[in-house]
Amino acid sequence: MVEKVASLNMEPLDTSDTDRWVGRPIGGGQLKEPITRNDIRRWAQGMQNPNPLYYDERYAAESALGEILAPQSFTVNCTVGLGTVPAIQGNIPGTHMLFGGDEWWFYGPRIRPGDRIRSERMLFDYRVSNTRFAGPTMFSRGDTTYINQRGETIAKGRCIAIRYRAENARAMGSFTDQKMPEWKIEDLEQLEAQKFAYYETFRNHMIRYFNDVNEGQHLPVRPIGPHTVQTFATEWRSYIFTVWGAEEPDGLPNSSMEAGWLPELLRDMEKAKVDPSYADGLYHGPASHERNAQTIGMPRGYGYGSTMGSWVLDYLTNWGGELAFVVHCNARYVGPAFVGDATFLTGRVTAKEKSPRGNAGIVSIDVEMKNQDGMLMTKAQAEVRLPLR
Repeated sequence: MVEKVASLNMEPLDTSDTDRWVGRPIGGGQLKEPITRNDIRRWAQGMQNPNPLYYDERYAAESALGEILAPQSFTVNCTVGLGTVPAIQGNIPGTHMLFGGDEWWFYGPRIRPGDRIRSERMLFDYRVSNTRFAGPTMFSRGDTTYINQRGETIAKGRCIAIRYRAENARAMGSFTDQKMPEWKIEDLEQLEAQKFAYYETFRNHMIRYFNDVNEGQHLPVRPIGPHTVQTFATEWRSYIFTVWGAEEPDGLPNSSMEAGWLPELLRDMEKAKVDPSYADGLYHGPASHERNAQTIGMPRGYGYGSTMGSWVLDYLTNWGGELAFVVHCNARYVGPAFVGDATFLTGRVTAKEKSPRGNAGIVSIDVEMKNQDGMLMTKAQAEVRLPLR
């Protein structure tokens, strides 16, 4: 494939405009309203995570948490732009972007209904490398820090944006062998049975203790899918900022809307003053039609990388039980979740370390995400805090 990159006439990336954004505060939208229970319920539904801790107030009241709290994955729902806004700065004409990964550091405060969350953003750094997907490709990292109304820092998320020239990706044709899978009825029935079996692993109140976890232990398989336009649309609509009027600009500089997007993938901000659907990211713009996927070098529709990262976080906390807390998770995305594919998450405990304070321990877990053909989509390493028995 290296020979193929060298033999094609690749369009270059001019990253000079990005340099001026590195290390400076970046603006964007902020959520107007406090978090509500229904925001949390809608998130659990959109992420296909039927854990009653996040939608059933009676079940949550009987839990160790005592009330409905947001899952840790919900944190990315408390900003505007999926956490990628600080990673998409500087004008590079003719480019599009994909999610390359998310790294999370969680500091302790949980998100509750009634909380008001604001975001602080910064472009951390970037590099340019040749890839088999699109030749010259920028990997930019942007930080979003989430702060509640008490001034407590909830978490920091570092998102990787993969920015590339769309014509290069089309010329490379890296995904030309990706065909829509055909599912037999018996295969779909088996998949549904697998999903139901996974849901039953966290259906009853459960606290997983550090003492009971062994190095080399495997987590249960979590199946998701097959993915459809409907499931991807439901995921998108679970993000608060996609609701008309839910956000307002904070007044700080931000160039993500002038990043050099392809004309056919732009949101029409003037028309959105009359009809907000022109800017809500679903009916118009990059997510509006499957042919847009082919325009940017993809074979068919696919889901957002931030949702893939949320699947990983939900997978870890569902396994850990009501008192588990992910302190760190670093996920790298190798390939997207395509329409028609199913996704399977697996995990394995790789290490254990008792906390110096003596009331908890840290469990290290490796997570992989693959499709039905065994193609790798995500690799993640995480540290989860569990209570001592």
